[in-house]
Amino acid sequence: MRSKLLVAAALVAVPAAIASSAARFGALYRERAGFPPRVPVTTDPAAAGLPWTAVAVPSAGRALPGWFIPAAEVPGAGSGARPGVTLVHGWGSNRARMLPIAAFLRAAGFHTLAFDVRGHGDNPPESMPVTAVEFGEDAAAAIKVLRAHPGVERVGVLGHSMGGVGASLAAAAEEGAEALVVVSAPADPRMLVRETFRLADLPLPAPIAHPLAWVALRATLRPRGHRPEAASARRAVARYGGPVLLVQGDADEILPLRDLRLLERAAAGRTGGARTEVLVIPGGRHRWLYEDPRFRRTVAAFLAESLGGPSSVAEAAQAAAATPTMRPSDTEAPLVPDDIARRRRRSPVGGGSAGAGTGGTSAGRPGDAIAPGEGERRWTR
Repeated sequence: MRSKLLVAAALVAVPAAIASSAARFGALYRERAGFPPRVPVTTDPAAAGLPWTAVAVPSAGRALPGWFIPAAEVPGAGSGARPGVTLVHGWGSNRARMLPIAAFLRAAGFHTLAFDVRGHGDNPPESMPVTAVEFGEDAAAAIKVLRAHPGVERVGVLGHSMGGVGASLAAAAEEGAEALVVVSAPADPRMLVRETFRLADLPLPAPIAHPLAWVALRATLRPRGHRPEAASARRAVARYGGPVLLVQGDADEILPLRDLRLLERAAAGRTGGARTEVLVIPGGRHRWLYEDPRFRRTVAAFLAESLGGPSSVAEAAQAAAATPTMRPSDTEAPLVPDDIARRRRRSPVGGGSAGAGTGGTSAGRPGDAIAPGEGERRWTR
C-alpha cells in the first residue's frame, strides 16, 4: 500500500515540478527577451546631409518620434506628388539606423518616414513585453501618417529584422501599403524563439527545445493578449495582396535562409497574381545589406515598379546604387559572439539551403544556384 502511495505521489509531484519549472523559465525568458535594449538617437538626418522635418506617429496612445525625409529633386520631373516609403527598424535599434536606406531611396525619388517603435530609441521603456504585434501596430500607424503627408502619393513599407515582421503585419492589415520589402526577417515566432536558444549557446535537443519554445513564446505574448499566429510574418505575407520583395544575406549570423524560403513559399502561394521577388546577397550578414549596391539597386527598382515615381525603374535603380552608404558607428559591435557566428557560417543553413561560403542556393528551390559574387533577383510569380 505504501509503495502505491509513493508512486501516486510521484505521478502528481513530477508533472507539477515540470510545470513549475516551465513557468519559471517562461517568466525568465520574457524578462530577458521581451524588453528591447534602448539605444537613444544621437544624430539626425542633417548629419548625413539629408533634409528632414520632425513628425509624430500616434499609436496606441503614444506619440512615436519620427523624421520625414523628402525625396530629392529629379531633373525634368517637376514638383508633383511622389511615392513614399515607411521604414521600420529592428529589435533594439532606432530610426537613425535606417538613415542609410533613407539616403538611397531619397536619391531614387522616394519620400521616406523613419520612426522609433515603442520601447525603442527616444521612446520611454514599456511596462509590458514588446512583440512583433507592437511592431506591426506602430508600422501601420506610421503608414497612415506618411499617406496623409502633403506631397505623398502611394506608400510602401520596408522593414528590417523584427521590423520586417512588423512591416509584413502592417501591410496585411493596412490597405494603404502598396508595396512590401522584407529584409532579414524571421518567418515564424516559434522558430525565432528556438534560434534565440542557439544564440544563447544553449544546445537543447529538439524534444526539449520545442516545448520550451512554446512556453517562452506564450509567456512573452500573453501579457498583451496576443496569440502566436498574430506575430507570424509568414501568415501576414500570405494575406498581403500587393507586390513583395524578400531579401536576406546567405551569411546571416542570426537567421538561417530557411526563414527566407518560408516567406517566399507564403508569398508564392497567394492568389491574384501578386508579384514576388527574392534577393539573396552572397556573403551578406544580418545587418548592413544596404552597403551592397545590388541591394540598393534591387530595392529601388522594385519600389519604382510597384509605386511609380518621377524616375523610370532603371533610373531609380541607378541613382540608388550610386548613392554612398555608411553604417552607423554604433552598430559595429557583433550581434552574437564570434564563435557562435563562425559555427553558423560553417554549418548548413536550415531547410535544405547551402551555408555561406558554398556560393549559396536559391531561397526558393534547392539547386537554383547563385554563383559566387553574384546576387539573385528573380520572379516567383
